[in-house]
Parts: sequence; C-alpha cells; structure tokens
Amino acid sequence: MPRPAPLLLLLHLLAAAALLALAGASPANSEAAASDFIRKSCRDTQYPSLCVQSLASYGGSPPPRSPRELARAALMVSADRARAASAYVGRLCGGAAKKGGRKGTAAGAVRDCLENLADSVGHLRDAAQEMGGAGMGRAGSAAFKWHLSNVQTWCSAALTDENTCLDGLAGRGVDAGTRAAIRGRVVEVAQVTSNALALVNKVGPPGY
Repeated sequence: MPRPAPLLLLLHLLAAAALLALAGASPANSEAAASDFIRKSCRDTQYPSLCVQSLASYGGSPPPRSPRELARAALMVSADRARAASAYVGRLCGGAAKKGGRKGTAAGAVRDCLENLADSVGHLRDAAQEMGGAGMGRAGSAAFKWHLSNVQTWCSAALTDENTCLDGLAGRGVDAGTRAAIRGRVVEVAQVTSNALALVNKVGPPGY
C-alpha cells in the first residue's frame, strides 16, 4: 500500500489542529473565559460581589472581553438600574409627588430625588455612548484621553446625583417607611455606579 504523500499528511495534521482549536473555542469555554474576566476585573471595585452580580445579568452579545467593553457594559447596567429606581420611586409615591399631590417638604424631597435620578440616567447614558463610540481614537492618544475624561466626568456626576437624592431624603418630612424603601433602591444604584466608575478608571489609569 502506498504511503501518503508528505503534503497530504501535512494537510491532515493542519485540519486536525483546526478542529482542536475550534473545540477549545466552544461557547462554554468562551462564556467561562468571559465570566473569569469579569470576576477578576471586579476585584478592584468597592463592591466586588455586586459588580459580578450586576454584570452577570448584562445581556450584551458578545460578552465584554476588554476593560473598555466591560466599562461600557457597567455604565449601561448602571443606567438601567437608575431608570428602574426612578420608576420605583414614582410608583411608590403614586405619582403624587410629580403632580404636587403630596404636601410640604416631603413632596419636595421626592420630586428632587426623581429629578436627581433622571439626571443620573442621562449622565450614565452619555457616558456609555461616549465609551462605545468609534471616535475615541487609539488608546493613549490625546483624543482617547479627552473622551475618557468626559466619561469619567459624567459617571462622577451621576454618582453625585444619586448621593444628592439620598441626602435630600433625610429630615424633610418623608415618613420612615418610604424613606427606607427609596434609600434601599438608590443606595444599590450608587454602589453599581461607583463600581462602573472604578472600571472606567481602569481603562485609563493616571498617567496612561
């Protein structure tokens, strides 16, 4: 029986290597690698467990694989959480605060909180859009640093809005049950936003 030609043998070896590579890049392995990347990145945030949990629920496809993609995902998750918290506060107060149906400083505190959350959502959306924009330029370039600075500014402003909402609820006639319910939601949003800012800062650390 004639022996296979060397070229044919080489082609068989290459085909086998390609099949092995494809097997190694299976969806299961890809998801495991993405989860490991998220877990390692979240270690440097202030609330690592919440960071992993919130990003695990991110429905983006493909999953984030770089610090920039992960930071953008975190910003989008924060915007969604802030929007959900705003809707919750509106429902909790029956919309009365928006219509002026609640009296005194309590109504003002809730209205202010809703406005702060709306501003927070806007800032986070702007930050996510900027982070995902093609115009950011090459990493390390002047343009990249400028765009990244915008993202950091918007994310910081969103965090300030969320904390302002919390500060405004204290001692302004809001009953204890309502204050606790609102605070629980907004504190979580502030923590998620803090994590997002930490991930943004990892994209371009000082001196980058």
